Amino acid sequence: MSLGVGGNFVRIAKIGKGLEMFVDRVDILLSSGKGGAGAVSFRREKFVINGGPDGGDGGDGGDVYFVIDENSDTLSQFRGKRHYRAQNGQPGQGKNCTGKRGEDLIIKVPAGTMVYDEQSNALLYDLTDQKQRVRVLSGGKGGFGNARFKNSINQAPSYAQKGLEGKQLHVRLELKLIADVGLVGYPNVGKSTLISTLSNARPEIANYEFTTLIPNLGVVDVDEIHSFVMADIPGIIDGASQGRGLGLEFLRHIERTRFLLFVIDLTSYRDGITQYKNLKDELRRFSSELAARNFGIVLSKMDGLEDGDLVSRFFSHLGYPYKEYKGIEGSGFISSLEDSPKDQPRFILPISSATHLNIKALKHLIFESLCRGDVQL
Repeated sequence: MSLGVGGNFVRIAKIGKGLEMFVDRVDILLSSGKGGAGAVSFRREKFVINGGPDGGDGGDGGDVYFVIDENSDTLSQFRGKRHYRAQNGQPGQGKNCTGKRGEDLIIKVPAGTMVYDEQSNALLYDLTDQKQRVRVLSGGKGGFGNARFKNSINQAPSYAQKGLEGKQLHVRLELKLIADVGLVGYPNVGKSTLISTLSNARPEIANYEFTTLIPNLGVVDVDEIHSFVMADIPGIIDGASQGRGLGLEFLRHIERTRFLLFVIDLTSYRDGITQYKNLKDELRRFSSELAARNFGIVLSKMDGLEDGDLVSRFFSHLGYPYKEYKGIEGSGFISSLEDSPKDQPRFILPISSATHLNIKALKHLIFESLCRGDVQL
């Protein structure tokens, strides 16, 4: 279910007894602070008859910054609020006291947030680095106090400058989650069960289509040192690249992934080869770059497969021989090509999340594929 809240696009997924909001696109207005006015003031002290001007400058307005919040993976904090303002600078005071500078506005966003100018649609910033801190708007400069205008001709200026106005910018924030591996498959093929088996993610799991309504991220530990991040998105249906179902809304969340894992369910009423071909076609229509990404294939729910010939037929159709993988503890047969072409899977692996068939092998195969692709983890 999707709702528009204050110009924001909000997807609501029912989790247990509550509601979880996932926001991946928002329109907001940013305003930097106005500069404070300079002061008109004259020195007034005992025994000083005609003190000179001592009006201080106004303080500068606050700037607007974007920084990355490593603990966030949604833009939900922006729902219900449209305008974000930095603080104005304070006016100057007598005795040459400068007004206090306006406090900067620090806006925290999740890694993977893209900032667009809403009017021109130009991409301003792509926030992917945890250390990134970008200044979007500078605050207005504070006005000069009358002490600044004293000269040989005018010893007692009675005027000061106003502070400069702050700036405004209407921006659109779009979130593309950052993960190493993206799961791709039809609804109800076992993606959510797989990510919960491999990682610390705990998505809602049920035996019906479209259980997953929001993307899920999970950290997969390969060993005590190495790990990678996996993303599960709502199931893709035929026509997703043209806007059918939930696929189009969330396909962008796997655009940044370094490796794709196709999840094929041979127990489904959909033929396995048809599943694979249709998924590849949908990705190609959505993004040729995404479709060219390195990938692997898992054949899920092997514990429920009654016709074992379906596995050999799937391998044969793709031109892969059966080859037992002996590098990591596991059972069954897979195909793993050391130098497979980019348009061919790095591996095909029958698995079962229920019995943990080849789950350990899968972790290592994915990790090896990432490393072979010159990916820095």
